[in-house]
Amino acid sequence: MATREIRKDIFKKINRVVLKLGSYVLTTPSWKLDRKVFSDVVSSIAETRKKGIEFVLVSSGAIASGMGKLGLKDRPRVISQEQAVAAIGQINLMGLYEKLFGRHGINTAQILLTHSDLKNRKSFLNARQTLNSVLDYRAVPVINENDTTVVEEIKFGDNDYLSSLVTNLVQADLLIILTDIDGCYDKDPRSFCDAKLIALIENIDNSIEQHALGTKSKIARGGMATKIKAAKTAARFGVPTIIANGKLPGNLSRIFAGEEVGTLILPEQNKLTSRKHWIAFTLKPRGLIYVDDGARTAMVKKGRSLLPTGIIGVKGNFDAGEPVSCCNREGMEFARGLSAYGSLAIDKIKGLKTSQVKETLGYCHKTEVINRDDMVILGSR
Repeated sequence: MATREIRKDIFKKINRVVLKLGSYVLTTPSWKLDRKVFSDVVSSIAETRKKGIEFVLVSSGAIASGMGKLGLKDRPRVISQEQAVAAIGQINLMGLYEKLFGRHGINTAQILLTHSDLKNRKSFLNARQTLNSVLDYRAVPVINENDTTVVEEIKFGDNDYLSSLVTNLVQADLLIILTDIDGCYDKDPRSFCDAKLIALIENIDNSIEQHALGTKSKIARGGMATKIKAAKTAARFGVPTIIANGKLPGNLSRIFAGEEVGTLILPEQNKLTSRKHWIAFTLKPRGLIYVDDGARTAMVKKGRSLLPTGIIGVKGNFDAGEPVSCCNREGMEFARGLSAYGSLAIDKIKGLKTSQVKETLGYCHKTEVINRDDMVILGSR
């Protein structure tokens, strides 16, 4: 099937879109907010909404905007200064969104998140309900990482990755990442004049990831590598991704007109459930559990739970119910899950049969260390 036909088929099923806007898209070379870009994107969203499509924005630009207002040329390296710059820029960023959407009679809502807001399942579901309510009011949520208070331990890392997590949070049908180049190339287009745009990626394999280079930007946290990672994460939830140039006027409208703009990355056919996607990608592992070859085969090939008998080691300090990585003998991670036992208990029962757990610990509230319903096998299609 031709790329154009694939796009048409995808867009027949689109009801809710997560749109990620990068700092370089939204700002001028002097780190001022680029009003022409904002106006173009907002107008495209307003027009597309008439077709019944909802938008959730994940917007960078707060730190860049603050740098512009303060006349800074380089991103602050001291976290308190970076947070101050973000606070100064965030109000300017949201003010422009409110003004431009208001011209179309559309309300906006500011949503600032940190990883701690989503790592608890109850908080995650509460955030989902809030965003659904905002959309029910026909407003456009504008999401950003809460740079004014976030510290390293609770950072998402970058807004590309945050946007991929938001696809699960709001149960979107499409992720669009607007950047300052036309899409994903077979080599760095800034260094090679013969670089070719990849119109369609059916599977993100090692060769695609190797082409995706990082950035040396003064303000951005990622580059094409983080965008490919975001697309791969969204694909596991069954969501396609389009990476395109947000600096070109009308590009967003052309995407929804079905034109072959940017790079389309297809989703996985066997999508993860929302909860398993949350376990695999939103949670940060608190420790490692090493398993033998037999246990790994049972988990990966047969969909079995992890039993104490297959465990050969444990690393880290974690409690029951916390997320952990499952690794083979060589330390390569192949699964993630919620551990039914803490690290101290696992160290005592590793290698034992289930019947020996109660005798060793004095209790046995679970027969499995990680139940298969609380486990996600990692890897590509």
